[in-house]
This record gives sequence, structure tokens and C-alpha cells, in this order.
Amino acid sequence: MTFVSKKTAIILFNLGGPDKIESVKPFLFNLFNDKAIIGLPNPLRFLLAKLISNKRSKTAKEIYNHIGGKSPLLEITNEQSYNLERELSFEGDFKTFVVMRYWHPFSFEVIKNAIKYNPDNIILLPLYPQFSSSTSKSSLDDFKKVISKYKSSFKENLNIRTICCYPNDLEFCKSHATLIKKVVAKYKHLDQLRFLFSAHGLPQKLIEKGDPYVFQVQTTTDLVVNNLAELLNISKTEISKKIDYKVCYQSKVGPLKWTSPSLEQELRRAAIDNKIPVITPIAFVSDHSETLVELDIEYKELAEKLGIKKYLRTQSLNSNAIFIESLKQICLNAKKNFDENLEPYFCSKSQKRICPKKFKYCPNQNL
Repeated sequence: MTFVSKKTAIILFNLGGPDKIESVKPFLFNLFNDKAIIGLPNPLRFLLAKLISNKRSKTAKEIYNHIGGKSPLLEITNEQSYNLERELSFEGDFKTFVVMRYWHPFSFEVIKNAIKYNPDNIILLPLYPQFSSSTSKSSLDDFKKVISKYKSSFKENLNIRTICCYPNDLEFCKSHATLIKKVVAKYKHLDQLRFLFSAHGLPQKLIEKGDPYVFQVQTTTDLVVNNLAELLNISKTEISKKIDYKVCYQSKVGPLKWTSPSLEQELRRAAIDNKIPVITPIAFVSDHSETLVELDIEYKELAEKLGIKKYLRTQSLNSNAIFIESLKQICLNAKKNFDENLEPYFCSKSQKRICPKKFKYCPNQNL
């Protein structure tokens, strides 16, 4: 009897970005027309999205002109996809697909290629390590809505598993720690440094309603710091004395109160305390405008104005080998989930929910 390996499709989700200057305005419209971003009903949301995209397009175009007139996000994500598929090729029949939320390739475009592959299993893997209803949930809901329309085009017994998050995945956290070590290895006295772990901010009211994003960002940060301490031969009892670190948030837009403290606030505090800031993009796995322009240009200029003489930024994960290995192991664990017919939602390598009960937006109900 001939053994036939089951096919597993892996759908990688990310935000997306304009592929040319002319795409900036429609990209912004798609972003602000998402009900996960602006919760108003249509036609109000549609009209407001039109207004905001028109108003912000000029500034956004200037931002993208700093990085070649387009976002590098799709190219980097395609590279991550290629590397992940290559690593998984030794473990079975896997094929990776990239879906972007607010610009091409959209879910409805990618689904046709997935149908041609004719998988037995599908793993949904957001490239947002920390779950939020404004990012992960929006991407997942959009794809599931699209795939439901094509249900008859797939195998009747198609299985789908969703990786909702992986903020506490050890390999993922290690990948950040190794990149940080490269930046700070030459500093014999760590008390010169302040590690600022920067994440994209969200409206505070979303967190108060039960979104677990801030909790998960802090979870990742604490584990990265523990891992960094191990790499630097610092005992756990000495971490609080020798590693000065803080989570902060960037990219605020609009008048609403956002998650705090802001990166700007923390840079000002670092200047007052005469510390060298070490910025790590803790919630981004790829370079894009928020890292290449905000962190590398705008916040660096602010630091200089504040009198900060050294401004350090760790590399983004991009196709870091340890990061790709973490995604590989997460996918292999998901394949095991199929074989054992376990829960459809899970966190990294764990079937159990990692968020406290108060975070009602957490999709994993397996407490």
C-alpha cells in the first residue's frame, strides 16, 4: 500500500502596505474602513475612512518616500514564507501562503491558489505574535469569511486550526534576545542602558473592554529579558538590578487616549536619567514604516534633540533563523493538533489559554 502524506497549507497573515506611492491612499482607506479599526456602522465608517485617507495620504506618502516609495512588508513576509516552507519541507507536505489585510494579496486572491494546492489541513498563522482584536482577529475573521464562500472547492473533511498567538513561545523570545545581545555585547556596564520595548499602541478603551494585547506584550517582554539575562550570564535574582527595561508604545493617531507610556515619554525619561536607549520592536516581526521611519528616523531625531548621544535599535526579526525555527515548531505542533483532534484555537505550543479570564476578547476558550 502506498502511503500518501497529507497536505497542510499554512496561511501567514500580516497587515500589508502600499506597493507604490499611488497605493497609499487606497491602502489607508482599506485600513480605516475596517470595523476593527473604526467601530462605526456603515455608511458612517465608509465616509470617515474616505475623509481620513484623504487627509493623511500626503503625510503617509512622505513617510513612504523615505523608504523607496513603498512598504517592504510584502517582500519580507514572502521571504519569511519561503524560509518557513523550506524548513517544513523536511517534515512533510507543507505549503505556505501570504495574505495581507489592507493591500494585495488579499484573502480572496490567495484562496484560489490554496484551492489549487487542495490541502487536507489548513493552519492559520498570524504574524502578530500578540493577539489583538484590531489585528489578529480582523485578519482571521476576514479569511474565514472568504473561505466559507469556497467551502465546496476544498476537500469535504478539510480541517482548520488557528494559532491565535505565541507571545510566550520560547524560541520566538530567544530570537529577540539574541538580536539584542548583538547590540549590547560591547557594553561592559549594562547600567548605562535602558531597554525600551516598543509596540504599536492601541486605544486604551479597547484594552479596558478585554483585549489581551497589552498583557501579551508584557508577557513577551519579560520572557525576552529573562532570555537575555541568561545569554549575558545574569542570574534571575540579579535581573531587576542589572537590566533596566520598560514596555512603551508608538504610532498614536487620533484624539483618543492610547496605551501608555509612549516611546516619546520614555525617551525623555532616558535623557533625564542619562541612559542610552536600546529600542526593540517587540510586537513587529518585520521591518516596515513603523520601524524604518518612526524608529530609525523620527524617534532618533527626537533623541538627538533631547541630547541623547547614542541611540540604539535592535534588528527586526525578519528572517532570523531562530524566529523561523519558532514558526516551524508552532506549525508542527499544529499538525499534531490535527492528528489528535484537539481544540481549533490554541496558543503557540499550548492547547490551554494563556490569558486571564478578564480578557474576554481572547478567542481561546480552552481554560
